[in-house]
Amino acid sequence: MLLQVIASGILMGFIYALVAVGLTLVWGVMDIINFAHGEFLMLSMYTAFWMYSLFSIDPLLSLPVATALIFLMGFITYKIIIKRVIDAPGLTALLATFGLSLFLRNMAQFLWSPNYRFINETIVGDKKLVLGPIVLGMPQVVASVGSILMTTAVFYFITKTRTGRAIQATALDKDTARLMGINTEKIYAVTFGIAGACVGVAGALMSTFFPTHPESGALYSLLAFVIVALGGFGNIMGALYGGIIIGLAEALGGFYLGTQFKYAVVFLIYLIVIQVRPKGLFGW
Repeated sequence: MLLQVIASGILMGFIYALVAVGLTLVWGVMDIINFAHGEFLMLSMYTAFWMYSLFSIDPLLSLPVATALIFLMGFITYKIIIKRVIDAPGLTALLATFGLSLFLRNMAQFLWSPNYRFINETIVGDKKLVLGPIVLGMPQVVASVGSILMTTAVFYFITKTRTGRAIQATALDKDTARLMGINTEKIYAVTFGIAGACVGVAGALMSTFFPTHPESGALYSLLAFVIVALGGFGNIMGALYGGIIIGLAEALGGFYLGTQFKYAVVFLIYLIVIQVRPKGLFGW
């Protein structure tokens, strides 16, 4: 039974990590806390849901559409909102993303009602993966594998490509990056788009086993903040390790103390870590 709980916790940890990767990118590169990150996730889940409901397209097949849509949404969000407040005091950008979060959440409630919506029949819906005494739902396994692949792709893009190195240079020193000929405005917009693409993938994958509703992104956004704080700001691999830690803490906390206390364990770990290492376990 314990092995089952640990395996389930690790699977969820990979998904949490992908949500946190987008948040830590924006935080690390632009020094902005995007409170609307969870609402981007929610919109990706709605995209997958409506593609399934209106056109009978499975969420795994509509994943590229959801990813591209949320990438574009992130890119436009930077151009219309963030660009105007990025050089303002930090509280201004924070309030701007908080306002955007409330707007998107209420817009979803107005357009689609607060009802929970489910995707009942998917390609992997009722399949199981049996590994000895461990039985895993195939939707969770596929979502975890997809999250690992997307996290790896983002890490490779940031560390190995020319644009990724420009993002790193901009994160280190924006003014010096400009002197070196880097278009920092473009870099910021692309970074916001990549962060959106991360939750675009995560949302489409999660829609196969989580209900979709206007509040569906709020909890994962909160957990992503905890993971980023644990893993270190702007640290992609830190977000991955932090996601696994939180997934395991949630699963083991629910197993030993009851599901009503599982998030208490998560936030207790967070409070202990920030007291010992304020820059996170893997920050510097």
